[in-house]
Amino acid sequence: QVHLVESGGGLVQPGGSLRLSCAASGSIFSLSAMGWYRQAPGKQRELVAEDIISGGSTNYADSAKGRFTISRDNAKNTVYLQMNSLKPEDTAVYYCHVRTLLANNYWGQGTQVTVSS
Repeated sequence: QVHLVESGGGLVQPGGSLRLSCAASGSIFSLSAMGWYRQAPGKQRELVAEDIISGGSTNYADSAKGRFTISRDNAKNTVYLQMNSLKPEDTAVYYCHVRTLLANNYWGQGTQVTVSS
């Protein structure tokens, strides 16, 4: 079992920045990937960025490339999403996601990001 606690969402003006954090606890030794998804009203949940721990690579949605950066602090069992040059279309609930080596998926509770002037 893996427990995820997110923080860092909020209201920001277009062009601004936010950093999301997700602290993992529990069976963290078995993680194969950590990442962030988002879901805007009326839309499906979509991948934003993912850190493939087992493969040593990262994946980004096209909309996130060049603006968002995913990083991980192994000592704190925390994954971050640095979001720069935010746009109104980035407004969504952002969810932390982890996948274990046994292909189990766990989700955080979600944190609201609103980009508006």
